[in-house]
Amino acid sequence: MILVVDMDGEVPLYQQLRDRVVEAIADGRLRSGDSLPTTRQLAVDLGINMHTVNKAYDLLRREGLIRLGRRTGAVVIRDADAGPPAADIVTQWETRTRTLLAEAVAKGLPPDEIERRCRTILENFHTGQPIRGSRS
Repeated sequence: MILVVDMDGEVPLYQQLRDRVVEAIADGRLRSGDSLPTTRQLAVDLGINMHTVNKAYDLLRREGLIRLGRRTGAVVIRDADAGPPAADIVTQWETRTRTLLAEAVAKGLPPDEIERRCRTILENFHTGQPIRGSRS
């Protein structure tokens, strides 16, 4: 699995790592049971601090997407085929989604354009297309 982060981006690196793993789970590149690189290896591969990777992995663990173990390392435990999410997960997701949609509206993106872009992103998850292709 290749994770791409923007070293000069506005989004913190740990958040970018977390987001790329979530996207890889959503589009099927990562499945339940798949192992992630060790924190040390990923930090070396990306040229970043190991604590940054630890922070991203800890977020994913708290969100119930990965399990962290001394012997097993980081392993994906939830993917799109794992069944319906818990109610609290849906509530958290709706809260974050509302904020993202509010940002788009506040910055002048028309509702029909927001809807079109969201639909394209969702369709790309189902076809396994790279997430990057939906950002235009």
